[in-house]
Amino acid sequence: MTITESVTLMLALLYGASQLWWAGKRYGAIVAVISLFAALIISASPVLLVATLLAVMLLALLQWRQPELAKGNVRINQLRSGCQHLIALALLIVAVQYTMNTLMLKAGMEPWVSRPNVVDAFLPIAGAIEIKGIAALGLWDQTHPAAAVMLAVVLLTGILCKRAFCGWACPIGLAGEHLYQLRKRLIKEELMPPRWLDWPLRMLKYLLLAAFVYLVAGMPAMGIPGYLQGNYHKIADVKMALFFLTPGLITLCCFALILIIAAWRRQGFCRYLCPYGAILGLLSFLSPLKIRRNHEACLLSQGLKCDKCTRACPSNIIVHTKTTVLSDECQACMRCVAACPKKAALGLSLPGNRHVSARTLMLTVLVIMFFLPMLAWLLGYWESQTPEAMRMQLLQMINHVGH
Repeated sequence: MTITESVTLMLALLYGASQLWWAGKRYGAIVAVISLFAALIISASPVLLVATLLAVMLLALLQWRQPELAKGNVRINQLRSGCQHLIALALLIVAVQYTMNTLMLKAGMEPWVSRPNVVDAFLPIAGAIEIKGIAALGLWDQTHPAAAVMLAVVLLTGILCKRAFCGWACPIGLAGEHLYQLRKRLIKEELMPPRWLDWPLRMLKYLLLAAFVYLVAGMPAMGIPGYLQGNYHKIADVKMALFFLTPGLITLCCFALILIIAAWRRQGFCRYLCPYGAILGLLSFLSPLKIRRNHEACLLSQGLKCDKCTRACPSNIIVHTKTTVLSDECQACMRCVAACPKKAALGLSLPGNRHVSARTLMLTVLVIMFFLPMLAWLLGYWESQTPEAMRMQLLQMINHVGH
């Protein structure tokens, strides 16, 4: 695990432990810290030790400069925005590190910057094939094991936390939000599509998901070992990067269309085109967490007109008239909860109306996203086993490497 990955991982987990402490869950915080130190001892990794020290220093700096944020005593929207931007910043640093590593290999140089394995998260099809190989053959891929780990992580967030990955972590969704806000400065109209068009457009992401599922399901189980051991799979991450960095005319047109949709409608890419959004939307129905309204505490029960929760929802879900929000578009962003003038009237809760705070939701997402990769690393299922020399050789003939 590289220093960038290690710092991000330890910073997220130590911040989570500190949040447990400030929330009064002292025993939980102590258990979390003991678990992290046990991981340090088991791994005996100097990189992880340095990362832990850096993470402690960063948390101390945050406590000094932004004590309320360090304690999580901020508004829901501020807490979510901070979580999104920090994850996006970490991924940006990872992207720079990955680019440097790849360019040095391409130039025939021994890289002094390690390849961050977390970039395999952008290989969802490979990750799905690997999971199929594990389930059908007991075959664990050694080339891009992090792809299967990160795919499992994202799917688990959907089952436990609805689409909180979309609302609290996804950097693409965050970029789309900024693009939409930029467009709103220039053109203030909402430019919403008519209802008769919105529903068919929403089905596009499910069609894309079906196509990906067909690709994975259609691969014979006995063909999986050959694919995982092939040269294409060994540099699938570089192939994916080149697809975005050196696009053809058709690809450029597709990118332009995606940017237009993201700017045209808030969460346009998530709503219409993202296959991850599709599968997480389906899995969200299994989640025990739902946005629930207490009718007795709601202003509507007092004869007053109020639809602030509905107006705050970026997915345009009708919230103010529902007892329980059952929608594949709900990202558990809790903007509706933040907008509600009667805090007892609306909340993200478990069955039995047991409310879950924004801090608890964020901690759950962070634990799933960072603890499971650390566990996979400790068990030896994170680092790619493809030698740097082989990647260097394959990069020299990348244009001739196919499926």
